[in-house]
Amino acid sequence: MNGTEGCGSGIPDIARQARAAAQQLAGLSTEAKNDALRLFKEELVKQRGLIQAANAADKREGEAAVSAGAMAPSLVKRLDCSGAKFETLLKGIDDIIGLPDPVGRCELSTQLADGLDLYRVTCPIGVLAIIFESRPEAAVQISSLALKSGNALILKGGKEAMRSNRALYDALAAALKRAPGVPATSVQLVDTREEVTSLLQCDKDIDLVIPRGSNALVRSIKDSTRIPVLGHADGLCAVYVDEECDLQQAVSIVEDSKMNYCSACNALETLLVHQKVAASFLPLLSERLAAHSVQYKADTRSLPHLSAQCTQPATQEDFHTEFLEPTMAVKVVDSAQEAIGHINAHGSHHTDCIVTSNSQTAETFLQFVDSAGVYHNASTRFADGFRYGFGAEVGISTNRIHSRGPVGLEGLVIHKYRLYGRGHVVGEVGKKYGFTHVHRDPRDTPTVDSIQTRQHP
Repeated sequence: MNGTEGCGSGIPDIARQARAAAQQLAGLSTEAKNDALRLFKEELVKQRGLIQAANAADKREGEAAVSAGAMAPSLVKRLDCSGAKFETLLKGIDDIIGLPDPVGRCELSTQLADGLDLYRVTCPIGVLAIIFESRPEAAVQISSLALKSGNALILKGGKEAMRSNRALYDALAAALKRAPGVPATSVQLVDTREEVTSLLQCDKDIDLVIPRGSNALVRSIKDSTRIPVLGHADGLCAVYVDEECDLQQAVSIVEDSKMNYCSACNALETLLVHQKVAASFLPLLSERLAAHSVQYKADTRSLPHLSAQCTQPATQEDFHTEFLEPTMAVKVVDSAQEAIGHINAHGSHHTDCIVTSNSQTAETFLQFVDSAGVYHNASTRFADGFRYGFGAEVGISTNRIHSRGPVGLEGLVIHKYRLYGRGHVVGEVGKKYGFTHVHRDPRDTPTVDSIQTRQHP
């Protein structure tokens, strides 16, 4: 069944309330949205003790589950939202407040005929459903982006962070009750897996699903809904060390790409090394990473250059594996073209890097590697909405339509066409006036307000 007809008990109301809230949010002023975000930050600060107590309980339970073999260590690493991470959350809200409003911007201005003016302007997508594992800070980042972009939001976090998510949501709910003109149902939280199954059937009222989590989660959601899904299934990021490079710089980039936070989707999983520098580079890398207890899954040509104590022969599956731990697959290649071919065949089109001093080789890599992020002499860990200056991100998309890479405010709007006429009808324009199709600079009418001023002086 389509829309809310197929939704489980309670879910139809949540979806319909979100749709009604989205219709109100679409017309909110920038000031009203920013005021709501300021209140959200205020409530987070006020309720910080409760939030961190809930987070501590989730972490204790998670650590016990890891000890019992019931939870992956990478999930527990992502649970923390205390200390510096909490401060980063607060700063992220300030950054989003400071960003331009993505709604109501003019992208196209065309005079179709005398007195007949066409404009393409940005507008919210509508209702978003975000399903995420661990990472309770994602609830704050996504809620802030949704509010600023005028979208209603339904949040579903993982059971491993249920206390943290509820405490963070309670702060947001308190802020929404105090925010003039902002519906209290602009952001809603659901808790159970059964509710997710029902939500995914609500294609009448939910416009976009964004999953953040494991490969299994993302693929399960894509297979279970007719609602468009924005996201990535794996973070198989590669770094290629070219024959022409600064070896010490390459070591630093590889170390940061892998060990800055190895449980992240933008962490290095595959290392490709040109055969001309393998014998000199790999021992340097192995020495640097010894303190991190990194394990290597190495092909036959890289095996002799890595420490035997921490190296195993690689299988083909290793080059398709997102380890999310201090382990990497290593392969020696004969050329940059071979590296490009390997990445396009084995990677997940997320983020990949070349380390080289040859600008022409770099440009070839950047042009032909088919990924959302392609980097020259920079760590893959830069693939992040906060680091890109987006304030935050709802996720990183490897999709080929609508939005790709870290999805911030720009990825949460679509557009509509506004046509202003004076009684024009197609028959008369075609026969009497003729189409002029004068393309004007949209910067002359950058916002809806300026369009209205031109049309209604």
